[in-house]
Amino acid sequence: MAPHSIHEPVPISKSLDFVYEAASLPNQRKRWDALRSRFASLYGGKPDFIARSPGRVNIIGEHIDYSLYEVLPMAIEADVIIAIATSAAQQAKVTISNINSQKFKSNEFIIPANGELDIDASTHAWTNYFKAGVKGALGLIKAGDASVAPRSMSVLVDGNVPSGGGLSSSAAFVCASALAVLHANRPEPVSKKELVELAIVSERAVGVNSGGMDQAASVFSVRGDAVSVSFSPELHAEPIAFPQTEPPITFMIAQSFVAADKHVTAPECYNLRVVECTLAAEFIAAHLHLNLESDSSPLGQSLRGFQNAYYASRYRTPESSSWNEEEKLIHMVEVVEKTLSDKRGYTRDSIAAVLNIQVPELEQRYMTKFPVRASNFMLRQRALHVFQEAIRVTEFKALLKTPPPENGHDDLLRSLGALMNETQASCRETYECSCPELDELCTIAREAGAYGSRLTGAGWGGCTVHLVPMGKVDDVRKAWEEKYYRVKFPDISEEKLAEAVVASEPGQGSVM
Repeated sequence: MAPHSIHEPVPISKSLDFVYEAASLPNQRKRWDALRSRFASLYGGKPDFIARSPGRVNIIGEHIDYSLYEVLPMAIEADVIIAIATSAAQQAKVTISNINSQKFKSNEFIIPANGELDIDASTHAWTNYFKAGVKGALGLIKAGDASVAPRSMSVLVDGNVPSGGGLSSSAAFVCASALAVLHANRPEPVSKKELVELAIVSERAVGVNSGGMDQAASVFSVRGDAVSVSFSPELHAEPIAFPQTEPPITFMIAQSFVAADKHVTAPECYNLRVVECTLAAEFIAAHLHLNLESDSSPLGQSLRGFQNAYYASRYRTPESSSWNEEEKLIHMVEVVEKTLSDKRGYTRDSIAAVLNIQVPELEQRYMTKFPVRASNFMLRQRALHVFQEAIRVTEFKALLKTPPPENGHDDLLRSLGALMNETQASCRETYECSCPELDELCTIAREAGAYGSRLTGAGWGGCTVHLVPMGKVDDVRKAWEEKYYRVKFPDISEEKLAEAVVASEPGQGSVM
């Protein structure tokens, strides 16, 4: 990926070879043919085009994107594909159906001339994700030309990213939807950066404080590489190639089959963590008499923003001026330990007092846009995780960019795995976003030969990701089957068992 390739258009391809591995092509061709055939039977003609965006697995950098720290995800092959036919109309209408029509019922809705769709985030309707893409895309188009009239769209959706599995099915759906609506309503190519920024904001319309990692991985990824995504001072992405090692680097993804729908559990889980991180930044800044500038994080203030303000203030010393990013982050950990000393958490009253505001204003400012349920806010623990995880990302990237000596491959893999294990420990103990099933999958994998194991995605269920030597893939898979899947799900079908575990290479991002 060239330095400015995030501004390049989303690729347009006429061949599935560009998107999928050779082993997957026969099944994918059948799947795409079935989408076209079903579209024709529903709507009486061929789709004008098909938009596609994949799910992702985050290798390292968990729950720090919405604090504007760098993350290292990769796209996976599982994806959302959307077939669309458009037509001009006096009053634009969307007719939308799903390949899985029994689970996801068809729907119709009118697009107002101004493109401002109402989305009821409390309903958790599957069509909200497409509506979010419509609203965001048309808002962007009309900002450039208010006279553009929305087109009617006949839509058919197929997705094989597990819902609630921690692989960002929602981001894949919103990215594919926004891409499809942009392509349907204006002739210009769709820039990758434009699509990511649009999708980040659009997914927030369905009720989640999305940070941006999921959308960036879905759009920016190129086959064969992970993608390093940073958010400060602005959105940027670059490919990170995996070094050639013996044994080769292999990632395995295992589903816990504990559903983790962050849109349902958000007030006590995902959104609460976003609010806690924001409040931690505001609390420390107020304690140190620093003013934070508004930034692109979900609530406008972030721990990254605090770090920037700290090193631009009187706290900057001749010594710290020469520090690299990791050294700055290490000092941030020390600042948190000194200023957020209460390990029991902070009440609304205690936070409001430090911020010099009343509790109703605190709630209005930080807990209205995305409601949360909590009496105590664990500011110290959340800030420590963010800064320590940002350090781990820096160290992981440095290891990948330093080719190992010929006899040092095993040391490299063990070092990478150790960082992943540290992330899991932090997610379990400090950020409190793991669950017993995820912990168990990680323990089983390590005992069977994995170098590193950790949850991936929001947590509280979903999936785990594991760095495994090629020669241990079958051992790890067998251990999970015997000690986890057959024990917890005695009646599990062979088909579901086959879907539970995937050995994955980095996949291709969004494509038309």
